[in-house]
Amino acid sequence: MNVTSTSFPYGESIHWFSPQKIDSLPHSQLKDWLLATGSLTKRLKTHCKLFEVRVLGEHLLQPLADEFPTQTDPVWIREVLLCLDGIPWVFARTLIPQIILDSQHKNNGHQPNDFTRLGTRPLGELLFNSPDITLGNIEVAQFETCGRLAALATSLNQKVNSSLWGRRRYFNLYGSQLIVSEIFLPAAVEYINQS
Repeated sequence: MNVTSTSFPYGESIHWFSPQKIDSLPHSQLKDWLLATGSLTKRLKTHCKLFEVRVLGEHLLQPLADEFPTQTDPVWIREVLLCLDGIPWVFARTLIPQIILDSQHKNNGHQPNDFTRLGTRPLGELLFNSPDITLGNIEVAQFETCGRLAALATSLNQKVNSSLWGRRRYFNLYGSQLIVSEIFLPAAVEYINQS
């Protein structure tokens, strides 16, 4: 696998839509996964013996223009692969504004759930188990076969025959929002559509 930290970040600029405003959502089992409101991590774990988070990179960086249009400061960007039994299923990209990082350290200085020190722990466990976090809206997007994420999938030895689908969700914390995007890779789509 030729995925390296030097390729980080992989995220690409794309227009996200409310699921109610897009008529081209996939007419398959994948649609249910895109719109599911529960923890994706928890759901993925039910489909494998070994669930693994592979960190591609994380750092304070400038977000893409369409990710945080009003944000001028760098945000904490974390990109990972969620792997089931050794096979990458989902590319996930998290954006956490500095205000959330600062508030977290101020309120819980020694907090073991520090967003910047997750390592290979899944972020979903923290997001869906914290009483301080409220869940926000889900948006969806379709990624072209010639984009950066399709190239990532190809580098993982997954053939990209059609566009990739992803979702992003907002999580409210300390009066601000963090964003988690999850893009389903071809191996996941094939499995989901066959089940």
